[in-house]
Amino acid sequence: MRLTVITALDHQLFIRSQSHPQWRQWAGIARWVSRTGDGPLYGLIALAFWMSQQAALKGYVLDVLCAFAIELPLYVLLKHSFRRRRPVVALQGAQAFIEPSDKFSLPSGHTAAAFVITTMALGHFGLLGLLILPWAIAVGLSRVMLGVHFPTDILAGAALGSCVSCMVLL
Repeated sequence: MRLTVITALDHQLFIRSQSHPQWRQWAGIARWVSRTGDGPLYGLIALAFWMSQQAALKGYVLDVLCAFAIELPLYVLLKHSFRRRRPVVALQGAQAFIEPSDKFSLPSGHTAAAFVITTMALGHFGLLGLLILPWAIAVGLSRVMLGVHFPTDILAGAALGSCVSCMVLL
C-alpha cells in the first residue's frame, strides 16, 4: 500500500471521528481517559508497587523504568524525524479538544507509554496483563477523539511501546 493511500485513509478516519454527532460528548470522556495515560499516574503506581516490598512488583517497576529509558528518547527522535503535523494544522476544519504539548503527532507518546505499561504487565503477570489492554487501547483512541492524533499515530505509538518492552523482557 502506498504512503499516499495510507495517509488519505488516515485523514478520512480522523474526519469521520470528528463528524460524528456525539463527537463533543465523546471528547469529554476521552479527555478523562487520556489523563489516565499521563506520566504522574505512572509514577504513583510505580511508587505503590515498589513500596509493597513484593519482588514481582519491584521487578515490574524496574523493567518499566528500563523500557521508558529506551522508549522516551526513541519517541523524541521519531517525533522530530517524522515531523508530522497535527490534525488541526494538516486538515482544514479539524478541531482539537485539548492543547497538545508539542506540534508533531507521530508517534503518539500517550499510546506508547500505555503500551509499555501493558506489554510489561503481560510479560510479568501473564494473562492478567490482558486486563489492562482495553485501557491502553482506550488511551490511544482518546487521542484521536481529542483531535490531537491521526489513527496511524496511535498504531505507531502502540508498536513503539510494545516493541521496546519486548526487547527489555528478552
